[in-house]
Amino acid sequence: MTDEPADADEADRRLPAAPTDLGPVRDALVAWYEDDHRDYPWRRTEDPYAILVSEVMSQQTQLDRVVPAWEAFLDRWPTAAELAAADRADVVAFWSSHSLGYNNRAKYLHEAANQVETEYGGEFPRTPEELQELMGVGPYTANAVASFAFNEGDAVVDTNVKRVLHRAFDVPDDDAAFEAAAAELMPEGESRVWNNAIMELGGVACTKTPTCDESGCPWRKWCHAYETGDFTAPDVPTQPSFEGSRRQFRGRVIRILGEYDELALDALGPRVRVDYGGETGREWLRGLVGDLASDGLVEVIAVGGEDEGESGSDETLVRLRR
Repeated sequence: MTDEPADADEADRRLPAAPTDLGPVRDALVAWYEDDHRDYPWRRTEDPYAILVSEVMSQQTQLDRVVPAWEAFLDRWPTAAELAAADRADVVAFWSSHSLGYNNRAKYLHEAANQVETEYGGEFPRTPEELQELMGVGPYTANAVASFAFNEGDAVVDTNVKRVLHRAFDVPDDDAAFEAAAAELMPEGESRVWNNAIMELGGVACTKTPTCDESGCPWRKWCHAYETGDFTAPDVPTQPSFEGSRRQFRGRVIRILGEYDELALDALGPRVRVDYGGETGREWLRGLVGDLASDGLVEVIAVGGEDEGESGSDETLVRLRR
């Protein structure tokens, strides 16, 4: 028989290798984070607009490369109202020129700013559920903004957090298990500091090749992996190569069109790739700009009545949608 309450037993199942009293575990991580952490500029603000921009930019770009782009973006459009009033083509061109990943994210960010201004009276929604109503804002980004701007988020679960939970407390490699364990571990009402701290732990100390002692990991005394020497972790998805990818060529089209009012297909093609012609000729380019047109990023204009889907005349023009 045991006098432990049922909820403690439940916590044990969610965090198999954690101590029953989670207070010292929580305190140690927060103290470690507050003592020394990477000083990204978005960690020094509680402005939901600035934080949303940082989260969207960080989805495909290393954080050190995000910093100058984030600062330049906010210098140009410092508020959601100013972004909403901007020409969308200018926003997309900025995104592409800074190699920030899919240009659709710039389009959605612009539309989200418009929603904040027109649907929410210029005030950002505060909860993860409400934030997901903004264009292009998924569960992870919504929760991050709710956490870091308003301290009203849930426990963040990203690849780094999964690695930490798996190694430290033997949480099984299962999404539902990670969600439950992360929620159990986070102190109530402390999503801002907690989510920053546990992601910092995964990004600095509990990396793919861990640096437990060098980084002064605050969980070494409780860590299952540190005790057993088994530092295996859940598989990390491999990003597809960017070089030579369709995504890269889409970005080139946007950048090039940002320099011209419009271009004919056969004037655009050689600027997009040096081997333009043959299998990567006009029909390939039509497919590429057709995708961009479907995404609302460019306009494809048939001169002299030519249908967009037909081959033939090079008088089909392409321009950024404004």
